[in-house]
Amino acid sequence: MAHRIVIVGGGAGGLELATRLGKRLGRSRRAQITLVDRNLTHVWKPLLHEVAAGSLDLSANDVSYLAQGRWSGFEYQPGTLCGVDRSRKEVMLAEALDEGGDPVAPARRIRYDTLIIAIGSRSADFGVAGVREHCSFLDTTGQAMRFHRNFLRQYLQAHARMEERGANPAAGPEALDVVIVGGGATGVELAAELRYASRQLPDYGLGSIQPQFVRISVLDRAPRLLAALPPRVGDDARQTLEALDVQVRCGVAVSRVTEDAVHTQEGESFPATLVVWAAGIEADPLLNSLDGLETTSRNQLKVKRSLQTTMDDDVFAMGDCSACPLDDTGDRLVPPLAQAAAQQARFLAENLPAHLNGKPMGQFRFRNRGSLVSLAEYSAVGNLMGNLMRDVTLEGRMARYFYALLYRRHQLATQGAARTLLAIVLSRLQRRTEPRLKLH
Repeated sequence: MAHRIVIVGGGAGGLELATRLGKRLGRSRRAQITLVDRNLTHVWKPLLHEVAAGSLDLSANDVSYLAQGRWSGFEYQPGTLCGVDRSRKEVMLAEALDEGGDPVAPARRIRYDTLIIAIGSRSADFGVAGVREHCSFLDTTGQAMRFHRNFLRQYLQAHARMEERGANPAAGPEALDVVIVGGGATGVELAAELRYASRQLPDYGLGSIQPQFVRISVLDRAPRLLAALPPRVGDDARQTLEALDVQVRCGVAVSRVTEDAVHTQEGESFPATLVVWAAGIEADPLLNSLDGLETTSRNQLKVKRSLQTTMDDDVFAMGDCSACPLDDTGDRLVPPLAQAAAQQARFLAENLPAHLNGKPMGQFRFRNRGSLVSLAEYSAVGNLMGNLMRDVTLEGRMARYFYALLYRRHQLATQGAARTLLAIVLSRLQRRTEPRLKLH
């Protein structure tokens, strides 16, 4: 029987790995590659802020796991990880449900010889009261779509109220208050995309709600935006957001969230029609109960530099859900970035064949290529690093060009050159035939 490799999680790293292993081992039947994910389709996670704002055509940017498996030589199975039985080498999957709550696949067990866990991360609420009850998150495509529908519904309701009382201007304008907690890449990118959406919606007959009536605020506990990037990048992002009439407040700690406001430890209160929580990430607490595998305080699986878990060489972890040392000292960990997950996918695709033959694994070395942050159609900011350049700060048109290349690189890794080129052409055509925003 062929060696069974099970990959749980079809995010950026998991899908790239399944695709590479499927082409390298699955097609030749040297191994049976199985990808497990709770969803039927994949969307590159750095695009979820565009899904939330309605500026991305989801149908043109998602990937069917079933189709991808057929093209690339792996099998897809729907399911959600709920446990691991290491003695029997089985992955336990909970019942898979669709968006309506109807069953797609039953609870079951899948045997493996090699297991790779790549289930990503989720937003961390840090124990702040009211976050889970009153905030939206952008961890999954479903969450991003729900926020978009909620944003559009609130906008339409405000427009209807303005139309109804149009003969009484003394009543004042209707306002839609959106508070984004977290000044990292997700919060900054979402703020810019929502401002872009607020400027486009009046063109579709919703002129009673002008952009200035959509009040957007970004709150962050750090002293500046994009604290993980060089100071100049954060300063450029703040200047751009403020020029777009986005309120930016740094050094502000949220104490609780209520139905209609965000309250801070400093005693301030920010009115909120909608609240998006993007203040930090953690791995799923489920990882703490995976049959004795070691985890960190952020629920990440501890792995060696080979990406093998510390307690089991046949169980690997990659991406945001893993705590991989940057070097032999173990003092620092690989950062939870999409580029890190992509590099780990390439590393495992190259090294797993040797592992299957009983040869030792290599050591993963993360190479930071820098980070770029999109500011909708207005700009982009970030820095690039490489062999010939160190900490080169980019902004404006050039930064937007390099930001677009990041997604195209992911497409190339999963879709191949021909389909990526076709996707680019179709995207250009749709800009001429489709609304610039998703309006439903």
